[in-house]
Amino acid sequence: MDGVTAGFVPVVPYSASGQATVEAAVLLPSLMLILAILLEPACLGYSLVVMRSAAAETARVALTNHGSDLDGCKAFALRRLAAVPDVPLFHVGGEEGWEVSVSSSGGRVEVGLRGHARPLPLLGAAMALAGRSDGRGVVLEARASEGLRPSWLGGSYASWQTIWD
Repeated sequence: MDGVTAGFVPVVPYSASGQATVEAAVLLPSLMLILAILLEPACLGYSLVVMRSAAAETARVALTNHGSDLDGCKAFALRRLAAVPDVPLFHVGGEEGWEVSVSSSGGRVEVGLRGHARPLPLLGAAMALAGRSDGRGVVLEARASEGLRPSWLGGSYASWQTIWD
């Protein structure tokens, strides 16, 4: 060794070869979290849309049901609710997890549907704070009310039939 290079530590040139790995390690979990936060309300929204549609269709079926047995209408609602995947993010409990109520009185029908979903912890905690959660998960509810005749329609069926005679 000569005196000039003794004790000299060679400087390694700067390398950015590990930079992409570090950025991916930070970016990918953040991206997945943002994706989950955006998809979660969409999944719950899908469940609610199917529930509202099923409630409205069941109300129309119950109006045309001339028998007094509304169990067929409940079965109809459960068939429509089968469009909601039995995945905790959408619905918990399968067919037994749905509560269907159908009541009819005086040409008016009320249909209520209730189910539960179990979202990821972040949205689940927010829903619990908002009071939309119970022991089984986030409560999803849909109601529909239909009347056989609209309230604005005056006269009776007999008077309307005389118009065409």
